[in-house]
Amino acid sequence: MEPGEEIPNTGENADSRKPATFQGRLQLKDFVYSVQQPLRRSPRFPGGSESPSSSSAVSVTARSPSSSSSASKKRRQPTESGSSPWSPQKKKRSSGYAPPSTYAHLPLLPDAVGPNLLVFFIGLNPGIETARKGHAYAHPSNLFWKLLYSSGVTPRPCRADEDRQMPELYSLGLTNIVARPSRNGAELSKQEMDDGVALLEEKARQWRPESMCVVGKSIWESIWRVRHGSPVGKAFKYGWQDKSENMGVIKGEWAGAKVFVATSTSGLAASMSLAEKQAVWDQLGSWVKARRAEREAEKEGEAQKEEEAENVKAVDDTDP
Repeated sequence: MEPGEEIPNTGENADSRKPATFQGRLQLKDFVYSVQQPLRRSPRFPGGSESPSSSSAVSVTARSPSSSSSASKKRRQPTESGSSPWSPQKKKRSSGYAPPSTYAHLPLLPDAVGPNLLVFFIGLNPGIETARKGHAYAHPSNLFWKLLYSSGVTPRPCRADEDRQMPELYSLGLTNIVARPSRNGAELSKQEMDDGVALLEEKARQWRPESMCVVGKSIWESIWRVRHGSPVGKAFKYGWQDKSENMGVIKGEWAGAKVFVATSTSGLAASMSLAEKQAVWDQLGSWVKARRAEREAEKEGEAQKEEEAENVKAVDDTDP
């Protein structure tokens, strides 16, 4: 038999043998895959679409650009937590008040202080990095030590781990208006800052420095608020303050320490440029260099007087 040749129908059931078709009970022709042409927009109806062919088993409705945009916006709608379900959540740090218990595990920072200070610096409070390292202004982004040198307050660059040596080396002291550490100034309350003013006055009276340098506007605002009972407002200025604002005054005995208000050195304080901060600190540096030279001259003068006195005594001792 050749390929394609039909088999003769010779049996008694020949009539019952019919060619196979797709006309069975399942109607298999309904499941045959067919490729449909993609829908094309009619140029006469910009917002609509041509109806699909009658042979299509599925009807399709074209979406307008506005509906697509609306759906996209819905997909980007934030969840109840405030973040988009399609993007990773970012952890936000709190910028509000934090009670002392929040950082109670961190140690307090002792003052660096001594007699005969040229400048007694008043900081806000220890930051997290400062508290952990146990040295003042220890965070790498803090400009305190850099500005000390660039302004001439110190004759060489100094490091945070030299803070305890500052009184002996350069007659510079370090303290804070608030003792407890925090991540930033926003985590402190105005009340605890105001409470620290009285202690600053006591330290000034005890050590009697020539000057007190307030490192940051917010510190001076607290001091002014406690002294005057009102905000400093337009009376605020950087630099040297009036003699009436001296700290630690003892009537009839001591005129108090003159006050210099410097800019904040924190890396978080970005309201002023580095050049603007430098200009303010240069004023303090000029005064410190002048006073340091005067002190050196005074020491030389005293040493010379002592030497002359010893020479006179030696001559007296040799006289018959």
